[in-house]
Amino acid sequence: MARPDHYKTLGVDKKASPEEVKKAYRKLARQYHPDTNPGDKKAEERFKQISEAHDVLSDPDKRKAYDRGALNPFGAGGAGGAGPDVGSFSDILSDLFGNATGGVRGRAGGGARTKPATEKGRDLETEVSLSFDQAVEGAQLPVSVATHSACPTCRGTGARPGTQPDVCPVCQGRGVESEGQGLFSISRPCHRCGGSGTVIEDPCPTCAGQGRMREVKKYRVNVPAGVKDGSRIRLAGKGEAGLRGGPSGDLYVVTRVRASDVFMAKGDHLEVEVPITVAEALRGADVEVPTLNGSKRLRVAPGTKHGTVQRLRGEGPPRLGAPGRGDIHYRFVIEVPTDLSEEQRRAVDALSATFSANPRERILRGVTSSEGTAA
Repeated sequence: MARPDHYKTLGVDKKASPEEVKKAYRKLARQYHPDTNPGDKKAEERFKQISEAHDVLSDPDKRKAYDRGALNPFGAGGAGGAGPDVGSFSDILSDLFGNATGGVRGRAGGGARTKPATEKGRDLETEVSLSFDQAVEGAQLPVSVATHSACPTCRGTGARPGTQPDVCPVCQGRGVESEGQGLFSISRPCHRCGGSGTVIEDPCPTCAGQGRMREVKKYRVNVPAGVKDGSRIRLAGKGEAGLRGGPSGDLYVVTRVRASDVFMAKGDHLEVEVPITVAEALRGADVEVPTLNGSKRLRVAPGTKHGTVQRLRGEGPPRLGAPGRGDIHYRFVIEVPTDLSEEQRRAVDALSATFSANPRERILRGVTSSEGTAA
């Protein structure tokens, strides 16, 4: 199997920064996502390749190994050769210092693993787009994600059915080789098994010894009421399948909420701009304002200033992860006409004549007083 060119797949340079890799992946993922191209097998295959490339290039360790030509697309011990698996370094540390969850698996002096070292699958992240109303009320939405799943033929062992992985004859199952350097001994990943402690002499014909396969999985996620743009929903065990029968990672769904034409999110609350006329601001009025469930009437007090806010408690969206609901803030915005008819101009002139006081007199008097003191 030819080694895939992940840089070419994402259309980025080999010196591309992590941000550039992420940006290219998001652009291509949106273009070839199965939800965007339902039933298009070519688009689905392209989406798998894009996700595979991002999986490697977004991980610093995997990217270094890939650039060195040491990253084995089939996994350690598979049909692709004996290239080291970058995930095996965690196994090496466990061999030397013990594993908190599974005890000591081996010592430098001997002791072989009785079964292949498992490795938990990676956590994955995808996005789901929803309307403002869906975010407020909650919804059940479909999501698709390119992931690894356990091979149905070998059930994750990587070996042909009827066979089992063998203890590595070089490291005797420890996953490391020790090389003496005077008084010290240097340990490094076993060149034969890549640190897994086992070798697969007869790999599974379906997954080529990796124990898992790339595929696009589709789920339906329950989006709770009150989510915000950027909220994360965890689907336990829906991430990548683990290596060599290890547990699956988790899937995190990030919500992207489309903006409302009326309501603006302000933390747990909502804000609405309510236009009022000059006359309504001067003499007061009862105005109709929108709510999440219809409309209500608010009292605009006489002499209301531009930007005055009134609040309806408990009329906002549900609080995510907390009891109760937020509030809705109504900000009154005085609309001043730019073009006046002759009748309106006469009315304004007549109104202006009734106000004898100059509203700027106070600040002008303060400036004059300051200048006199300075002199």
